[in-house]
Amino acid sequence: PTYRAPEPVAQPTMSMLWAKYNQALAAQPLVVKAMTSLIGFTAGDVLAQKAVEGKEDWDVARTARMATFGALWHGPSGHYFYGFLDRMMPGTAMKTVFSKVGIDQIAWNPIFGIVFFTSLGLMEGKSTDEIQTKIKNDLPTAVTGSWAYWVPAHFVNFRFIPGEQRLLYINCMQIMYNIFLSFLGNRDAPETVVEKKE
Repeated sequence: PTYRAPEPVAQPTMSMLWAKYNQALAAQPLVVKAMTSLIGFTAGDVLAQKAVEGKEDWDVARTARMATFGALWHGPSGHYFYGFLDRMMPGTAMKTVFSKVGIDQIAWNPIFGIVFFTSLGLMEGKSTDEIQTKIKNDLPTAVTGSWAYWVPAHFVNFRFIPGEQRLLYINCMQIMYNIFLSFLGNRDAPETVVEKKE
């Protein structure tokens, strides 16, 4: 009998994975966006610990806190907030794009920062006073850092990215920004550093 080579196993291609992602997104948009945020915040924190801070020992609990914030707040809130913006201001005209960027950075950005620092503080078991001090010390840096990074990123977002893919784009961009955000969110307050030195 003639020898027949076994049929090659079909390898998943990027187009197949993209199609499956979009199917899942259409079926369960909130869940899929929460999971993409979980991945984005996990990757950002791991990169922050290893590449920026040079930690030899991986702080798994810290990464878990960042991942939890991504899944429970960033993904769901982004789903509703950007969906709201797209409904209220449809289209990609320059005036619309700049209006969306302005609302995102002037109104949403500080709210996001307050929720971020509060969430991490609560998960770490910090007191209300400690959380308030953290917000007072680091929120201005978070907000102005966001302006430098997210104003151009969101111009691309609102101008060129389809609404249903908006949070995926944000999470891809967020991985790099999360390196900064994770470092900022997990650094000690000035008075804590002084206490440790003493």
